Amino acid sequence: MSELRKDSLSFFEALGQSVANVSPTLTPALGVAIVAGMAGTGSWLVFSLCTVALIMVAQNIAALAGRIPAAGSFFIYVSRSLGPVWGVLAGWAMLAAYIFTAMALTIATSLFVKTFFSSLGFTLAIPNVALYIIISGLVWLFATRDIRISSRIGLALEAISVTIILAVMIVTFAHYHFTPDTTQLTLQGASAGGITQAIVFAIFSFVGFESAASLGKETKDPHITIPKAIIATAIFSGIFFTITTYAITQGFSDNGANLGSSSAPLGDITNRISPWLTAPVYFGATVSSFACALASLNAFGRMLFSLGRYQFVHNSMGLVHKTHKTPFAALTAGIVLNLAVCAAFSSQTETSTYGWYGTLASYGFITVYLLCSIAAPVFLKRSGELKPLHVVYGVAGVLFMLFALGGSVYPVPAAPYNYFPYAFAAYLLIGFAWFSFIKQRSPQVLDGIERDLETAAAVIEA
Repeated sequence: MSELRKDSLSFFEALGQSVANVSPTLTPALGVAIVAGMAGTGSWLVFSLCTVALIMVAQNIAALAGRIPAAGSFFIYVSRSLGPVWGVLAGWAMLAAYIFTAMALTIATSLFVKTFFSSLGFTLAIPNVALYIIISGLVWLFATRDIRISSRIGLALEAISVTIILAVMIVTFAHYHFTPDTTQLTLQGASAGGITQAIVFAIFSFVGFESAASLGKETKDPHITIPKAIIATAIFSGIFFTITTYAITQGFSDNGANLGSSSAPLGDITNRISPWLTAPVYFGATVSSFACALASLNAFGRMLFSLGRYQFVHNSMGLVHKTHKTPFAALTAGIVLNLAVCAAFSSQTETSTYGWYGTLASYGFITVYLLCSIAAPVFLKRSGELKPLHVVYGVAGVLFMLFALGGSVYPVPAAPYNYFPYAFAAYLLIGFAWFSFIKQRSPQVLDGIERDLETAAAVIEA
């Protein structure tokens, strides 16, 4: 019989999955400009507040991950806390979240590759579809090999990228003689409304910090390792985003006005202060986005694998490679879908499709974070472990995610973003309808959640 490779990942390899899925470099490379356009000098405060919010959510997810190690992670967590209906919807939402993230990062990798060569004085005359094929092929190749390889690659690439970004930050601080930026510290020109609005988008920068949970079956001491990796990623990401946002805003020296309209914040700073850093910055952004695409496919594959083992999708998705011990069928399905969608919209500008896929992914993450914040205290109460602090974490997580969800639909965004909430709602309805069909046709499938088919004896062999 073939199973995922158990007890093979260390804390740092699990950490690599979550850090790579966050892709820290993307926020200073792209996202900070959007936040600054709304919050101005209050941008650093926005990320500080978001750090607190996501640590609350991380505590809820960690509480579940430490007690229910499973490849299906959120599908299993919510099922065993709130029931199979909500569990399947959580798994369904997370599938969309991870695959749309992979699509967005495939696009981002393509963008950064071309910008990197441009910064060296070369024009990369390759059609977008060809780049998508190359990127998707490399992601699939690493993902279907031993998970230890892709986790280590993800962490190594992010370490390189983060080191480059931190070097840019040090150069920027040195350029201003390490003098505190009083306009930011006093929030000069910032408004409460702008800061509140920016929080909604800034939360999206953190998504993926939870993806180590999908490695619950493959990690050593998952009851301890997975929660530590999830919480550590949320804390590290928040600190990194706050520092880089502060430095970039200071680097523009205009209270964030021009930063808000910049399409390449880091490039603009390096061109102004240290042009020799421009190429390394874009190289770092390239490897970071590739690592995130790899981590997203890994998480998608394990979620689909779990749904296949429980027979909510075709059981072929539960196949495991005999040699590499990876869910190769689910990973292959994911990369085919990733490439097909990216290629189908290749005629659109890449900045547009990046925004589309990222926004759709965000709805999936917010939905699951919300459900996990409800599920954690419920599960702990049933197991007799509930403490007042768990209730605080749960309530805070729910309120933060409801705020984010409401802020993503009001004020009504411009087209096509105004259609995305309804498209995602329709996607959830399709998942609910499919679950109802499965329940009617094969009610015994529900029993599998209690028996945990991921480790049952009668597993499917590749």
